[in-house]
Amino acid sequence: MNNRITSLFGIKYPIIQAGMIWCSGWRLAAAVSNAGGLGIIGAGSMYPEVLKEHIRKCRAATERPFAVNVPLLYPNIEEIMQILIEEQVKIVFTSAGNPATWTSFLKEKGITVVHVIANKKFAIKAQNAGVDAIVAEGFEAGGHNGREETTTLCLIPMITEAVNIPVIAAGGIAGGKAMLAAFALGAEAVQVGSAFAVAEESSAHYNFKEKIIHAVEGDTKLRMKKLVPVRLLQNDFAEAIAQAEAEGANADKLSELLGRARAKKGMFEGDMQEGELEIGQVSAMLREIKPAAIILEQIWQEFIEEKKRISGLEI
Repeated sequence: MNNRITSLFGIKYPIIQAGMIWCSGWRLAAAVSNAGGLGIIGAGSMYPEVLKEHIRKCRAATERPFAVNVPLLYPNIEEIMQILIEEQVKIVFTSAGNPATWTSFLKEKGITVVHVIANKKFAIKAQNAGVDAIVAEGFEAGGHNGREETTTLCLIPMITEAVNIPVIAAGGIAGGKAMLAAFALGAEAVQVGSAFAVAEESSAHYNFKEKIIHAVEGDTKLRMKKLVPVRLLQNDFAEAIAQAEAEGANADKLSELLGRARAKKGMFEGDMQEGELEIGQVSAMLREIKPAAIILEQIWQEFIEEKKRISGLEI
């Protein structure tokens, strides 16, 4: 496929692997890029020196384009940005913060910038800041979510009508059918998170991958809305949060329950009861741990087959 996104990134398929904390190390990013998509290193769970190591290992493992996702609220943001410049990263996805803060700085260095949003207000703000493309992430997505709780089906056409830069759809997309639907809504690529979280190359703990592929409908819920809304897989920690919320806990109480390194404890270290397990609703459709290249190929082939089927419908 040749469209604005594949041309912008220099990739074969308009399929992007999300930058997920504790899942998106260099192995996963390189595997997706080598398969023709765009792999992303998730800097959100990395100290600066660790990020530098992952960038170097990724570059050694693939000759194809890859990106780094940077949450703009990162405590060491200045150091992170300097590393991106020094390591000559060509594509940066920013999230969780004001795109106006760093976009011009990055673009002056020749870096392609994409910003993740969950509502129209920030889509317009990102475009005005000069980003090259937008990831519009719907309510179905795992991890931190928009407070508006707008679903992907509603969000994508809303955003594509509001901006004139390319839109990448995210949230609830793990197969070619959902990808085709996103394109019908105006997207020019999809960002896939949960399906790649269970890839063989994902740095997530095996226990987490196993719990994902055994999840059923309703096993994820949006929690901690008074703090930072996040979609969690059901476990003892999620139950404790739900109980606290039912009792009217404020942001301070939720922060106290969350503590430090809760996501690392679950997603990376494998504590399936006390860890924070961030994953999307589409986890209920995932049933295998397999190589990232196969995941990408299956998404693309299903996209092609469904496109042919739809084209053949009699109207």
